[in-house]
Parts: sequence; C-alpha cells; structure tokens
Amino acid sequence: MKIKDSVVIITGGASGIGRIMGRMALEKGAKGVAVWDINEQNLDKVVKDHSAIGKTKGYKVDVSDYDAVRAAYEATVADFGPVDILINNAGVVTTNNTFDKNTKLDIDLTITINTIAPMYVALVMLPDMIARDRGHICNITSAAGLLANPRMSVYAASKWAAMGWSDSVWIELKERKSHVGVTTFAPYFINTGMFDGVKSWFFPILKPERAAARVLRAIERRKRFQGMPFAFRFARLMQGLLPMRWADWIFGELFGIYHAMDHFTGRKN
Repeated sequence: MKIKDSVVIITGGASGIGRIMGRMALEKGAKGVAVWDINEQNLDKVVKDHSAIGKTKGYKVDVSDYDAVRAAYEATVADFGPVDILINNAGVVTTNNTFDKNTKLDIDLTITINTIAPMYVALVMLPDMIARDRGHICNITSAAGLLANPRMSVYAASKWAAMGWSDSVWIELKERKSHVGVTTFAPYFINTGMFDGVKSWFFPILKPERAAARVLRAIERRKRFQGMPFAFRFARLMQGLLPMRWADWIFGELFGIYHAMDHFTGRKN
C-alpha cells in the first residue's frame, strides 16, 4: 500500500512516533495526513509543523468514545475524501506497579485505550475500505504482547489482546480475498518519553525515527507482522522449546527484561 497519494489517519499522532510518522508520510507524498489526538496543545503545534510539508489537519478525538470516533471519521472524510491508511498508534501505560497494586482506573484506562479504542476506530473505517476494496490498517501493539513482563501486567494484557484481534482481522480479510491489508507492528521499548526510566541492557531501546520508518515500510510492503528488533520474534519459540524456568532465567536474568520496568517513571505530563 503506497503512502504516496494516500489519505492517512494517525491516532495519537501529536506526539512520539505518531508525530514522526505523520511527517514521514507527508515527505513520502501522502495526499493528506489527519492527526487524531486528545492533546489539543500538541495538535496545534504538530499541524503547524506538518503543514509546511503537505496537507494536514488536526482533530481532537477521545478514541475511547465510539461516538466521538465516528464523528471524527466523518469530519475527516469530508475534509480529505476516502481514507486509505489508518495507523492505530494511540496508547498508554499507567504504572509499573505489580498487579495487586493497580487500581480500577489503571485497568479501565489501559484496556480501553490500548485494546478497545483501536477496535472502535477500525470498526468505523473498515466497511468503507472493504467497499472500495482498497486500504490498509496498521495496529501498533508491543513486544509485551509476545513476552509477558512483570510490573506491566495490565499493559501486557492489553497488547496481547490487540495482537490477537489484529491478526484475526488479517485472516478474515484474506479469506474474503479483499485487497484491504492489516499490519501488526510489535516494537520493543521506544525512546519517546512514554517509557522514561526503563532500563534495558541487552536489547537496545529503539530510536523513534527508526521505528516510525519501519512502520511505514511495513505498510508499503503489506506485511502481516513486523516485530522490532527482529530477534524478539523468537521469544515464543524459545518459550516453546525450553523448560519455562530456563526461559524465565534467560529473559529475566540474562537479558534483564523482567527488570526493565523497575525504575519506570513514564511521561511527567
């Protein structure tokens, strides 16, 4: 699915890799980029910056509100025409507490934004893509959906669910021989501020520009799944082949992944 001449919607597009992907999409010749975000101040700045490259418009959207999502989609189509590419990028992580110290708000917010909201957004757009037999949806999940990690149990749950849903939709579209594609993108920690305080001494924390470029390349190549870094894709294979206590030692102590969240702070704002 070529970015050039396509209308692109990016949720959570006013910060992190969402902001970078919007800029890169315009540099690739996108017909227009609709930036969906709940942070109005960030939206204004991003739209101002992106508009110097190509057609951009910001929409303040709470993606956890289905009616707001539908209204924003209708407004986007009115402004840009049919949507070709959706990048479900909005996400949250609330705490590094063990599960017993999570609150109901932590659970509700994390599952709603990371799991339910991408479904809402795809649900309002997919029927039009299927009718046109053109389009692509990219769901930004996480390597936490491949390997459970302590101190992020609710986040991991939200991403495991998102990955299962995303891949299931890919299979459904393939079975109906649709030209609409779905990509599941599962990165390790990205240095955007969302995971400030995370320590990783084996797998390097990913650079935002590189991660954003990999997402767009995966869309253009219509890839079903893209993990990052590549070696992380072998996590489940190792769990399947090795005794679980060995796998826990390798991931937890040798690679240090089970301790990555020990000093997590997250974004201050």
